[in-house]
Order: sequence, then C-alpha cells, then structure tokens
Amino acid sequence: MRRVGVVRASRTGRALVAALVVVMSTAGTAGAAEGPVLTYVVNAGPGGSVEGVREAVVRAGGTVTAGYDRIGVLVARSDNPDFAATLRPVPGVASVGATRTAPLTAARDAEADAAGERRTAQDPLEPQQWEMRAVKADRAHARTLGRRDVTVAVLDVGVDDTHVDIAPNFDREASANCVGGSPDPSEGAWRPPRPTTSHGTSVAGIVAAAKNGVGTVGVAPGVRVAGVKVASGGMFYAEAVVCGLVWATDHGADVTNMSFYSDPWYFNCVDDPDQKALLEAVNRAVRYAESRGVVNVAAAMNDNFDLAAPTIEDRFSPGDSSPVTRVVDRSRCFVSPTEAPGVIAVAATGAHDLKSSYSNHGLGIVDVAAPGGEVEDYQQPSAPAESNQILAPVPGGWQHTVGTSMAAPIVAGVAALIKSVRPHATPAQVRSLLFRGARPLPCPPHYDFDHDGTADAVCSGTSSYNGFYGHGLVDALTAVTR
Repeated sequence: MRRVGVVRASRTGRALVAALVVVMSTAGTAGAAEGPVLTYVVNAGPGGSVEGVREAVVRAGGTVTAGYDRIGVLVARSDNPDFAATLRPVPGVASVGATRTAPLTAARDAEADAAGERRTAQDPLEPQQWEMRAVKADRAHARTLGRRDVTVAVLDVGVDDTHVDIAPNFDREASANCVGGSPDPSEGAWRPPRPTTSHGTSVAGIVAAAKNGVGTVGVAPGVRVAGVKVASGGMFYAEAVVCGLVWATDHGADVTNMSFYSDPWYFNCVDDPDQKALLEAVNRAVRYAESRGVVNVAAAMNDNFDLAAPTIEDRFSPGDSSPVTRVVDRSRCFVSPTEAPGVIAVAATGAHDLKSSYSNHGLGIVDVAAPGGEVEDYQQPSAPAESNQILAPVPGGWQHTVGTSMAAPIVAGVAALIKSVRPHATPAQVRSLLFRGARPLPCPPHYDFDHDGTADAVCSGTSSYNGFYGHGLVDALTAVTR
C-alpha cells in the first residue's frame, strides 16, 4: 500500500496503525440548549414544497423527527424559543404550532418517542471519537444527521459494505470497481481485495457510519455512502480515478472523497508529456463532476511538505517502479487530484488543534483543516477519549488510524451535511460555507514537535488564513446553522 493517508505514510518509516480497538465505553456531553425543547407541527401550504419546509425547519434551529409528505405535515423539535415565529412567515409554510406547553425532559414518560431516543443516543464507541467533538459534529447531529438522498462517493481501495457500521447507509446502485478504467458494478466488485485492506472502509465510516447503537458514528450518519474502487495493489492510476469521478457523478454523488494522490507520480509535471496528460485527464474529470454539482474533497497528503515552496524534493516517484529523487518546480508540477481547480484540499490536525506532524501544508494550497490524529504521543485528547488517533471501522471491527486520509472524510461529511440542509447549493456555495464557517487557527509561534530547538515546519499567512490550516478547522455545527 502506498501513500493513501495513513498507509502511504508508512513508507517514510512511521508506524501509523494502532491495534484493533475492543474496549467499549459510554459517556458524552451535550451542547447547552437555548431554551426548553418543544415539539412542533409544521404544515406546508397548498402546493408548497415539503422539502423546502424541511430546509426552513433546519435553518430555524429545528430537527425534523417525522414527516408525512402526502398531507404536507412535518413534526419537529427545537430549543429555539423563536422557532415558530421564525418559521411562520417563510414562503411555503402554512402554519406552525407547539404540540404542548411543557418542555420535553430527559426523563421521558410513556409518551416518549423511542425512535427519537435512538436517533440522539450515543453509539458505544462515540466517547472515544474526540475528532467529532473537535469539529462539533456531535452538536450538529442535534440539528440534522444528514438526508437520505445525499450520497458521498468514496473513491478508494474499496469499501466493505458488509460492515455493521457501513451497511445501513451503503448505496449499492452508486458503487462500482473502476480499476482498469471502466466501471464494473457487479455485486461486491467495490469491496477491498482482502480483509486486511481497511483504508476505504475507514474513510467511508468516518463520513457516514450509521447511528445505530453499534461502534462509531460518522460525521453525516444519515446520508448514504458509495464505494468506488479506484486502486489495485495500492496504486491509484489516472484511468481509474477518471472512471471513478465520472461514475460517481453519473450515479448521483453529491460529494466525493479522494484520500490519495494519482499514481505513479507524487507530482505531475507539465513539462513531461506523460505527466501532463495524466494531470489533464484527472482535471477534466474533476471539472465534469463539479459542473454537475459534485463537491470534491481530497487529502493534502502526509510528508510534512510545504506545498507552497518553490521547489520540493520528490523521493517517491514513480511509485510503481524504482523511485528516483528529483527536485520539482512547484510552478510546473502538481499533486493530483489535491490541486485540481475546485477540489477542497484538507490538512490534518491533532487533538489540540495543532497541525499534525506529518501533514503537508502550504499557503494557498490548503483550504481547511480537520482532525487526522497523531503518530506518536503528541496532542493527547481529553477524557474519555484514550487515543490521539482516529477511531474508524475496518473489516471485522474498528481500529485507530491517522493521516490526512482521515481528515478529508471529516470535511466530506460536513459537506454532505451542508447539502442536506441546502440541497440546491452549488459546489462553490458549499466551499464558501465550509470556509466561512471554519474556526480560524493562527500559526503557532514555534512549531517544534521533536523539541530539538529547530522548527519542524514554518507556517505563513494570517490568523484567519494560513498555510497550516487554510481558512481554519472545519465546523460542522456552524455549517448546518448558518
């Protein structure tokens, strides 16, 4: 396996995969309510769009708990004391009313909605997922878990759709094997080649592990996830990437996640005719996807490169034969698909919101940051979390792992939540909401992970936009409430 997030970085000598997690625990925190939680009925007007009303409910600070589309009635809950007053003037809303005068309480009586309790209860391993709290995904889930008609396509080494956390949200119709450049949608073709190939399953779980009372929970546990296999033997060749992007687009993907670089070259240089053609082919596929409304997300990769530097020493290319060290001119050589126009490039942070030691960076290259975890004892999380790495599904269980490969699907999940509350948002609008909603992180005064007195990376830019974090740490709650 090559540099796909955690596994690819192993070629630099880092031990990036922890042991299988078997410890189960329960605990959690909840965001403070603005007012008492009440239940409302929201009635759509004659000829009004029920989906439009759903979106209005979310914008007003509510959560739809049931929908009766045939008669135009939604049931919602909210802790916003102005919820009804905010909704009533909205076009398409005929009327809004609280169904009771007493607020819902933590101690439910016989009238409690058991389905609603399952919807908000924590999954067993959720307390270990410090990354979800870091980006406020746990609080965003009180607003929305994501809509069932939103699909995230995971372009990767394959996804195990039989995993208990993946199966409830898996979209078989949108899944395929694109290795070789032509899609094979036959049953199971999208699965990883062997049970130990876990990367794509972990990515899919970070995006959309079901909130089902088992294991972990994804950033957008109410959306669907598709597996599009674009790698064989750990190599992500351009023909498979192009096939994967086109297939995902033509089969209804709203968001794609690409936690890899297109092989065999880490950097594709336009001065080389082969590399130029590969770069152009992937860029065309990216443009095709975006032109049809797809939001594309990619990892910034894991070699602590300053991607904004004028030159970089590439020691990894070509990855499918004998790598030869070359110094690449960054004005002519690009990481694909990370640097394709419109692709959201994601850097990784640890549990203390500091750039992960391995994460690539670069002013003007990195768009946002998200938790990817750490490789050593840096940035230990607060209790009850026990590991500074990212807990995610793998075939047969769950595992701690790290990498920008884990950061990218967090952003893809937030993009899916945005598409859930704003289904008509264009890719540019989704990017804008992600960037404007991110929590700015300033450059650290001295970035020295190994404490040898020498900076391990140099951050440039401002407190609101810089090379380590781009526009900042992605914020799921802000993304769904703006």
